[in-house]
Amino acid sequence: MIRSIRVISNKVNLKCNNYNKIYRNFSTKLEDDLPVSFEDISRAAYRIKSGIKRTHCDVSQFLSEICDCKVYIKKDFTQFTGSFKERGGRNALMLLSKEAREKGVVTASAGNHALALAWHGKDLGIPVTCVMPYTAPLTKVEKCRKFGANVILEGAHIGEAKEYAQRELPELKYINGYDDPEIIAGAGTMGIEIIEQAPDVDVVLVPIGGAGLIAGVSLAIKTLKPHIEVIGVEPDNVASYAAAIKAGYPVNGFIEATLADGLAVPIVGPTSFVVAKRHVDYSVGVSEKMIAIAVLRLIETEKLVVEGGGAAALAAILPGGPLFGKFKGKTVCVPLCGGNIDTTVLGRVIDRGLAADQRLIRFSATVSDRPGGIATLSRDMADIGVSVKDIYHERAWLQSRIDQVVIKCVVETTGQAHSEKLLRYLEDKGYPIIRDSF
Repeated sequence: MIRSIRVISNKVNLKCNNYNKIYRNFSTKLEDDLPVSFEDISRAAYRIKSGIKRTHCDVSQFLSEICDCKVYIKKDFTQFTGSFKERGGRNALMLLSKEAREKGVVTASAGNHALALAWHGKDLGIPVTCVMPYTAPLTKVEKCRKFGANVILEGAHIGEAKEYAQRELPELKYINGYDDPEIIAGAGTMGIEIIEQAPDVDVVLVPIGGAGLIAGVSLAIKTLKPHIEVIGVEPDNVASYAAAIKAGYPVNGFIEATLADGLAVPIVGPTSFVVAKRHVDYSVGVSEKMIAIAVLRLIETEKLVVEGGGAAALAAILPGGPLFGKFKGKTVCVPLCGGNIDTTVLGRVIDRGLAADQRLIRFSATVSDRPGGIATLSRDMADIGVSVKDIYHERAWLQSRIDQVVIKCVVETTGQAHSEKLLRYLEDKGYPIIRDSF
């Protein structure tokens, strides 16, 4: 998967000039008229309401205490297919001409956008073809098929899937998951709901991938209540919006793979960028560590399972995040925009979150290789109240004494203070300890 994403980053560099031309056309031609208007969003809200859930936007007492500000969470991951993508997808499908409806549409996606189009295409009686890369999660591929979509597996990554779709199926309308005006307008309906459900909001934090969501939401919010701050949040590993702001136009912002795979869009859409640049106050980046902790906090405090991209905005205001402490006394809304995380990935993300929290620690201790050496270490750890998750016995790489062995331990603690207490206790007992950091 990482190799595939690296291929994307190499290929998208070749396409930057095309994006630059498109963006410059927008920026010179549309100084006073953006490609998407608030009227487009308000009409979309009415148009899609029969098939889109008006998701809850509730105050979280736990997160408000942790983040030192009043926190609303907008639960858009509870849409039927598990993400906000349904808003733009349904809007785009409902705006098709009669001829396009009969022929059907095509898209390239590895996940949420494909699911949204497949489901709403079935509901509206519009044939949908989803070209998905070989790396797409099997669960999402199978769900698209169950929704009646024609699924074609083609390409090592989303870039090759898109090229195939546009080259081999030119007779079908291609729907871009984050840059078509209809998609942006549909996504913007979330902004209207936030204003209605959280009338006292001061700040809205929006995750950024291709920038379609933040373009629509910022346009809606700034039109209705210009004083509200709209701040973008993206993973440090794929800070494509920040790169575009710095350059003045969309450029490749990919560095490496991220837990927030739904936000791993190397180049923001040119249409989305021209809208977002006008209305977004600024953006920040969050580390992989903070994204993992955000997923963990939502599971533990709210009993919500959200994917990395869906939790990215929360990561910014948690302790250790770039915006922690900045909004004391203010009200912040955090959209949780996606919940489609594979169970195997979820397990890894939870472990990373626990490690970042220092509730899962790893260290090496040298003990006697005679009977009872490991048992004594285990009893000493039990005395401090830690739980051993994994233990590995290593003889060959210890060069000092033949009657000693290195024991590599992974243990669960209650946090940083408990971890430090354990390691100090073992060192005081005479164990040579080598600490590993997250």
